[in-house]
Amino acid sequence: MKNKLIIALTLITLIISSCSKEEGEGGRASITGKVHAKNYNASFTQLLSEYYAPDEDVYIIYGDNNFYDDKITTDPNGVFEFKHLRKGNYTIFVYSKDTTFTIASGVEAKYLDAEIKDKEEVVELPDFEIIK
Repeated sequence: MKNKLIIALTLITLIISSCSKEEGEGGRASITGKVHAKNYNASFTQLLSEYYAPDEDVYIIYGDNNFYDDKITTDPNGVFEFKHLRKGNYTIFVYSKDTTFTIASGVEAKYLDAEIKDKEEVVELPDFEIIK
């Protein structure tokens, strides 16, 4: 009986330890960055202003998912941070005006990829450049 219990506990431990966690929440790593905005006239020929964009929506996709998994808003300095992430691959994106006038919605997504390799890593992305 004692041997069966030891075998069962060993099997359970092996099963639990062999499970790999997918990208997403539950870790101690984070991805951070800034959103820099440029404000142009209606024909995009004259730059009116530029600044780090407050209250801008930033989205994250975990792994190979087809839809965003979470959304946060930039702080007053245009900074964002996705916290509590696990090791893995992520795609971060924001929306910008379409300056080519070829997209029906008038906006395009700007993407940056990030990889977390260490369980407590902080990945700092280059600035997103968007048109307002």
